[in-house]
Amino acid sequence: MNTSTKLATGVLALTVASLLTACGSDTSEAATDEPATGQSTDEAAQFSVEDPWVKATDEEMTAAFGTLVNESDEEITVVAATTSASDMTELHETVQNDDGSMAMQAKEGGFTIPAGGEHVLEPGGDHVMMMDLTEPVEAGTVVTITFTLDDESTVAVESTVKPFTGADENYQGGEH
Repeated sequence: MNTSTKLATGVLALTVASLLTACGSDTSEAATDEPATGQSTDEAAQFSVEDPWVKATDEEMTAAFGTLVNESDEEITVVAATTSASDMTELHETVQNDDGSMAMQAKEGGFTIPAGGEHVLEPGGDHVMMMDLTEPVEAGTVVTITFTLDDESTVAVESTVKPFTGADENYQGGEH
């Protein structure tokens, strides 16, 4: 090996070592920036939504569905959801009224997903209600919904808009 090759090899080795050291310090800095509980990033990393979708509409409200998944060993509760597609977004459940009819209402306490479990959001059942839509929600587009978990972490989920007829329950407990 000539002197130029040795010098180039040495510079390359120092550069790689510097990059590896820098990567290691970034990781440790990120770990020290976590909240004291250490749960914010843990819950968000263990939460996902399978097959997320939104009902297409040109009306004032629609709903989002999918399967909330908790891959952690502790329960996770979804306490809120937001989207730029609507001015008001709520977590809803569908309940039976005294007269036997089905009605939607805000879900007190949110959706709790058991450790290692799932919680299904479906037409006629629990769902994310999007009210006061900012524009029509057209089939084939994508709506991003941001879920807030009980540790205050958030997870953004892209949901495909699909045509759907059915699950036309009444809304109970509000102006809609």
